[in-house]
Amino acid sequence: MKPEASVVHGLKAEPKDIPSVDRLLARVPALVEAHGHRFVADEARALLDGLRVRALATELERSELEPATLAAALEARCVQRLTPRIRRVLNLTGTVIHTNLGRSLLADAALAELPALMSAPNNLEYDLASGGRGDRDSLVEGLLCELTGAEAATVVNNNAAAVLLSIAALAGGREVIVSRGELVEIGGAFRMPDVMAAAGARLVEVGTTNRTHPRDYENAIGPQTAMLMKVHTSNYRVQGFTSAVDEATLAEIAHRHGLPLVSDLGSGSLVDLAQWGLPREPLPQEMLKAGCDVVTFSGDKLLGGPQAGLIVGKKAVIERIRKFPMKRALRMSKLPLAALEATLRLYLQPERLTKDLPTLRLLTRPLAEIERQAQRLQPAVQQALQPRYAVSVRAMQGQIGSGSLPVESLPSAGLVIAPLAAKGRGRALEALAKVLRELPVPVIGRIADDMLWLDLRCLERDEDLAAQLASLSRWTIAASNDEAPLE
Repeated sequence: MKPEASVVHGLKAEPKDIPSVDRLLARVPALVEAHGHRFVADEARALLDGLRVRALATELERSELEPATLAAALEARCVQRLTPRIRRVLNLTGTVIHTNLGRSLLADAALAELPALMSAPNNLEYDLASGGRGDRDSLVEGLLCELTGAEAATVVNNNAAAVLLSIAALAGGREVIVSRGELVEIGGAFRMPDVMAAAGARLVEVGTTNRTHPRDYENAIGPQTAMLMKVHTSNYRVQGFTSAVDEATLAEIAHRHGLPLVSDLGSGSLVDLAQWGLPREPLPQEMLKAGCDVVTFSGDKLLGGPQAGLIVGKKAVIERIRKFPMKRALRMSKLPLAALEATLRLYLQPERLTKDLPTLRLLTRPLAEIERQAQRLQPAVQQALQPRYAVSVRAMQGQIGSGSLPVESLPSAGLVIAPLAAKGRGRALEALAKVLRELPVPVIGRIADDMLWLDLRCLERDEDLAAQLASLSRWTIAASNDEAPLE
């Protein structure tokens, strides 16, 4: 039986028509020279195997086996295989510190130091003064103590690790008292009760969800109590008939019973955000002044640095945490440690923070500046999306993000994109969102109220978005000429 004819391209190809790997490689000497024989041969084999499966199913066109077509397909496979999975994107979601989009952006000062430090030996654990073995914590401990007023400090790879290590070192096998209203769950179903169990401590809940009093802690303290813990509910708010015990009161109770008080701030900020008109967050230095023995907080949220868990407090308690065996498994590597040191140094010049620290620069970006940017970009985006979509400038409400100040919003502005067709608006928006994600630099917005919203607070340069519009325009033209357009 003859192969089935193709209406467009002619006869279907058969498995015997598919060339060997060697024949295909002979047609692409430059590709082999660029990437090496083994890599290109593996990709060629995978390409031809896929074509063979389609040929057996009579789904392969002869035109797909043309030498130039096969060579192009192989080159595309090689490029795709070598393209990084982690890519730069444009965050136009309205959430500044976006957990799914890498959280805080590193400052130029941090980025400038990394190439030289990472491409050569460095003094990660070498004391240049004495010529002997050093401690990697010492690279940032002095800065953390200066900025927070702590007696000592240590660092681990994230704040979850900081909490886990602190509990394990100070309360393993014993009891930790926490208010029921502070048993938080953060991203990825990471729950405080589970952390307690993983650290080998027994959780003792006191008070109720909305009200906890000093007597609740007093009555729960017993022979097995190892410490009291205060957890900042940074990712939610309980409002109305509420009561909580402040750190100073809790510290007095803990110390009267010979117990340490540990405070987990979660996001943690080293400066008062209220000075820039932003909602206020508790500061580590305030918790230490109130009497907390240990304070833990993140390095990659409000602080604006790399992923890190910072542990500051009383010297004797920090030493117990530092020497605990689990510390080595949770320690920071040289790359984030170098970035953390460079970020912390920026705080020595607080007047420059809103210029030098990207997180604060974006959070404090003037609304009028964002509105002007939206007005500038609207005509070009409209031209790229016509005649299928209408683009307008709108006021928006963004968020700080990453569990920080969840009920607070940031006035912003941006572009709202709405399908012009009355039917299939949902499908049209999903199609557009997908195309935006597939641009050379993916553009991430959000769909709400039958529109696609592009909040421009985090877009500092017009050209970053403008450079993507040619690709977007080609898709719009192709979709408009489709015989079965979205409608």
